[in-house]
Formats: sequence, C-alpha cells, structure tokens
Amino acid sequence: MVPLIALGVLVLIGLLVIVLYNRLVGIRNQVENAWKQIDVQLKRRHDLIPNLVEVVKDYMSFEQETLQQVIKARNSAIQAATPAEAMAAEGVLSGALNRLLAVVEAYPDLKANQNVARLMEELSGTENKIAFARQFYNDSVNSLNDSVQSFPSSMIAGMFGFKMGTYFEVPETEKATPKVDLR
Repeated sequence: MVPLIALGVLVLIGLLVIVLYNRLVGIRNQVENAWKQIDVQLKRRHDLIPNLVEVVKDYMSFEQETLQQVIKARNSAIQAATPAEAMAAEGVLSGALNRLLAVVEAYPDLKANQNVARLMEELSGTENKIAFARQFYNDSVNSLNDSVQSFPSSMIAGMFGFKMGTYFEVPETEKATPKVDLR
C-alpha cells in the first residue's frame, strides 16, 4: 500500500514538472515570437527611412545634420545583433526620427509634397504597429517573468535554465519633446 502511494505521488510530481515545463516553454516561445513581430515592423521602418531621407534632403539643405543623424541611427539599428542592442539602437533611431519629423512639420512646401506625405503616413502606420508589437512583447515578457518567479514553476525554471525576459522600455529620448531650432 505504501509503495503504491509513493508511486502515485511520484507520478503526480512528474506530471506537475511536465506541465510546468511545457508551460514555461510555451511562454518563452511566445516571447520569441513577439520579438520577431517587432523585428518585422522595425525592418519595415528601416526600409522606409532611406526613401524619406532621399525625398526630403533637397528641401532641407541646411538641415543635413538631422538627416545624417537619422541615417547613422538607422545603420546602427540594422546592425544590432541582440534584442537588448536593438532596443537601445531603436531608441536612438526613434529620437532622430522625431527630430526629423518635427523639422518636416516646419516646412510647408515639404509637408505639401505628396511623396513626403505618403512616406510620413506609412512611417506613422509602422510606428503604430511597432507600438502594438512592443505592447504584445512586454505582455509576453510579463507572463514569462511571472512564471519564472512564482512557485512552483520557479523551481522548474531554475532547474531547466529559464531566464527572466527583458522589457522593451521607452527610452528617455522618446519621452522628451523634440526641440527644433529654425534660426
């Protein structure tokens, strides 16, 4: 009788380990998928930026520094190898893009250009998609972190090397209102 009870307890513990492990794997895969969704939108943004810069550069002959900052930030973002590097580089790119968009707003002829308007609309739509993808990613990271930290799944996470996820936070450069000096 006692061996049957012990066997039953071992089977239950084994099933619990399997269920918790599979849940952690599912959440980790959801985080990876969410990051890939952000990556798709970032690639779209990276592809739009050279077109926008090309269209506006003739209008903005004395704003070349802003254009160069955007291109430099884009190139850094493309070269990011890890999600953490990408998050940092995308923060710099967002700040540079915000400055460019503020400058574009100051040029009535540029705002009226249909190519610029189309590119700005596409970029704006892409920025919205990035924001939604970031939200889904952060929700997924939150689920992972909850599972990695809560009992009893924390024991399984520790045994199998599951790590906490990193949130995609808004960098300080995106929180600040861009300043435009048109002297």
